[in-house]
Amino acid sequence: MTVGPTGERGPLQTVDRALDILLSFDEFRSSWGVLELAEEFGLSKSTAQRLLASLAGKGFLRADPDTRRYSIGPAVWRTAALWERSGGLSALAEPMLADLARGTGRTALFCVPDGVHVRCIAAVSGREGPRRSHPFIDELYPAHAGATSRAYFAFLEPGDRRSLLLGRPSARFSELTRVDAEGVEALFDETVVAGYALSQGEYDSSSRALAVPVFGGVRPVGSLTLVENKLSAHDDELADHLNGLLAAADELTGLLSNRRPEPPRRDWRRGHGAHAPRVTPDPRQPDPQ
Repeated sequence: MTVGPTGERGPLQTVDRALDILLSFDEFRSSWGVLELAEEFGLSKSTAQRLLASLAGKGFLRADPDTRRYSIGPAVWRTAALWERSGGLSALAEPMLADLARGTGRTALFCVPDGVHVRCIAAVSGREGPRRSHPFIDELYPAHAGATSRAYFAFLEPGDRRSLLLGRPSARFSELTRVDAEGVEALFDETVVAGYALSQGEYDSSSRALAVPVFGGVRPVGSLTLVENKLSAHDDELADHLNGLLAAADELTGLLSNRRPEPPRRDWRRGHGAHAPRVTPDPRQPDPQ
């Protein structure tokens, strides 16, 4: 192993650079050319070429022979599939759900998108125990009803969300369920402005839920939710735990993004990033929905 003049160990520095290149791919950067990669990372053209070629040789990148650009390769898919088989997102979220359930006494859920629903992939019961007889895992929550799904769908780009939901019938689950498209969009708008979703039984008439989005980079990847039975007795209000829920979502966002950013905010009028402050709900004035 060689040590450079600055004390950096050559092979380890090369590994770091290779990993930085892999982590640089996202929804905005799907491919790299040699020259632009060299400029971006402050590398010589020959070093950038060697790094890209090495990653392509192991299958982590794929070289396009026509454009001479490099994109993510099949080895990344194999690695991701192995991670999912070993628990993946659910295993990553479970420690945070356990902390939330222990600290709040409520059931904590982590849900991810599944078409026009979100699906629960991890759940931990609070002190009151299971809130119902059937399990939360694999339950689907429709986009238009309830805080759990609204905390995810509200933070999609408005055009993407409309293309998913346009023309689809909306079932009414309780007298609080909004089924008109204009009303549902208004709830999405309110969620983006506030930074959270609070429901009082629009999906499950016997429950109350508080949910926040989880991001991977700049796009939402799911939602974290605290759920309680409306008849359960607690010494505090569900809304009192918003800050703890936001902190858990920020931690999970950081793990998924390989950093700890302030979660992206959406300007719901334009679909661009915005930075309006989150508003903590007043537990004395619960959301009528």
